Amino acid sequence: MEIEKFEEILNKHLKEINIELKKEQTEKFYKYMNLLLEWNEKINLTAITEPEEVILKHFVDSLTISKYIEKGTKLIDMGTGAGFPGIPLKILRDDIEITLADSLNKRINFLNEVIKELNLKNIQTVHTRAEEFGKNKKYRESFDIATSRAVANLSTLSEYLIPLVKPSGKTICMKGSEIKEEVEMARKAIEILGGKIEQEESFNLPNSDMKRNVIIIKKVKNTPAKYPRKPGMPAKEPIK
Repeated sequence: MEIEKFEEILNKHLKEINIELKKEQTEKFYKYMNLLLEWNEKINLTAITEPEEVILKHFVDSLTISKYIEKGTKLIDMGTGAGFPGIPLKILRDDIEITLADSLNKRINFLNEVIKELNLKNIQTVHTRAEEFGKNKKYRESFDIATSRAVANLSTLSEYLIPLVKPSGKTICMKGSEIKEEVEMARKAIEILGGKIEQEESFNLPNSDMKRNVIIIKKVKNTPAKYPRKPGMPAKEPIK
């Protein structure tokens, strides 16, 4: 896809969510897409390989949470995969400090290449599992916001994310369409981990019928030291 067409499609979608890009930012997104598709031939980063779908389902989807993120925020994107939502947020928001964490080293290598090629600042990568990261004193309860996109069910995801944010911080959980039952089943886990659901929002991705949900959990007290549990446990036996 030529950059002119890319710019036209990206801007058409972003206009629907009140986001305007500078030319330099559009160029970074274009370079990011090309790196993603190029690397995807060597390592499995995404099943979405049509440029128009990459624009909507990866880039625009990632940016839908920008409005919840205050200026100067320190954010962790856990289980970032190919960099979503962290890298799109960083391209848009130079004011936020971002950590990208993932358990696969080959993904981390890709992310480091993107950061270098796009000349992004105040963004770092960490090769780690969520459960180990949450126990690490350097990172535990040190972020303003923890976010993740389609990583696990909400109970499990809460155990990954809530231990990482400061009391009064929040987690932004990005989900697909049907989540009502999932939210109800996660309420107890969220409370035990020190969180409280503050906001739920459902919307369609711009110019599409693809439904998305965002659940924002405010951290109201410190997470008990036993959480997160050892690797594998949060997914195998979610808190009930």
